[in-house]
Amino acid sequence: MTIRTRFAPSPTGFLHIGSARTALFNWLLARRHNGVFVLRIEDTDTQRSTAQSIDQILEAMAWLGLDADVGPFFQMKRLEHYQKLADELLEAGHAYHCYCTREELAVMREQQKSSGAKPRYDGRCRDHAKPRADVDPVVRFKTPTSGEVRVNDRIRGEIVFDNAELDDLVIMRSDGVPTYNFSVVVDDSEMDITHVVRGDDHLNNTPRQLNIMAALGIDPPEYAHLPMILGPDGSRLSKRHGAVSVLTYKEAGYLPEAVLNYIVRLGWSHGDQEIFDIKELIELFDLEQVNESAAAFDPEKSMWVNEQWLKRESAGRLSEALKPFLQADGVDLSQGPPLDVLVEIQRDRSRTLLEMADKSLFVYNEPEEYAPRAAKKHLGNESLLVLQSLGTELGALAEWTIESTQAVVEAVAQRLELKMGKVAQPLRVALTGDSASPGIGQTLVLVGRDKALRRIDRAIQYMSSKTD
Repeated sequence: MTIRTRFAPSPTGFLHIGSARTALFNWLLARRHNGVFVLRIEDTDTQRSTAQSIDQILEAMAWLGLDADVGPFFQMKRLEHYQKLADELLEAGHAYHCYCTREELAVMREQQKSSGAKPRYDGRCRDHAKPRADVDPVVRFKTPTSGEVRVNDRIRGEIVFDNAELDDLVIMRSDGVPTYNFSVVVDDSEMDITHVVRGDDHLNNTPRQLNIMAALGIDPPEYAHLPMILGPDGSRLSKRHGAVSVLTYKEAGYLPEAVLNYIVRLGWSHGDQEIFDIKELIELFDLEQVNESAAAFDPEKSMWVNEQWLKRESAGRLSEALKPFLQADGVDLSQGPPLDVLVEIQRDRSRTLLEMADKSLFVYNEPEEYAPRAAKKHLGNESLLVLQSLGTELGALAEWTIESTQAVVEAVAQRLELKMGKVAQPLRVALTGDSASPGIGQTLVLVGRDKALRRIDRAIQYMSSKTD
């Protein structure tokens, strides 16, 4: 049997972390077993589905590298087929037309609530409903009134549902558009889906879908319902916890490898290992290692994972990823060092690509002014001789490297009988405008000979003007 999984988002919003985890687990299961991963857009919620959401979902999937083998399919292009199968259920007596209006259903539910009964459709149209000329009917599935539905879940084990607790759900709306529980059954069957891996918020839909499958003579797939993702405070994950669009993480400077690495650990584990590349995940992923209990989203942990990936990725890969962030800041990349040199120096000082870009702006942009605290502390009268000496000796260097420039700074400190900080910090402020940067030799190499000497001269003029 070829394993076929699917990811079937509804395009009513962006692809968030929870949905991305569902997509990843399905993708990994298919890749692990040399199977097929299907992408299906469930766009039958015509009032809320938008083309913008579809574009965002597809862009996020592409950025994460979760490539589909088949699809994307769109349900709204298959309306005639859903209607055909609904007609078959009507003819076989497994479904019926319901002529109840919205107002009548609302009154029915209010009466049930007031009497303490569970709000549900009471089946008043189930047997021989009389057509009403002023009402376009919906089609309801005739749920068995007795018996049980057993769901053999790969994560939760066997779960038993009582049919008596289920009402007759709508499978076709009055406008001819199928509802979720009907279209998903039809599509999963016709797309030969063998494993349905989805969030546990769909668990209560499963007995309804199994009943429809039985009526259509469809063999059910295997099910695996993933645990909920909670926020750090134990409540359901929401925007305030970081449940934002996956593309927001792209904009914030996360690597897609890091996002995948973090979300795979929300409910799945392999011993105590924290960092996985995609090849390892494909080799190791198994549904049996998915936890039944809810997972907690931790923004700090996700940042830490990204930080680890910045340290382990190749300089070439990071250079390409960093480039658009620097370009967004308007810098001229030709006026700086090779990006792989910058990346090697900055990777251990950055948690995101955005932070790396921000910390590297001094390389391209001469400081328009000095940070007041840094200037007050490090660009006083006592630093004038330091920068004059550094400018002279650095300007005489034949080779401009981290080692050679660092040696000059150390030699000046020794000759002037000053601690290293008394020499390096004035130089750092002169070069960057502030008191924080990489090692002083690294900073000098990033800025480059000509710009470094020019910035030293400018700082000397600044200090001289203060003493006049």
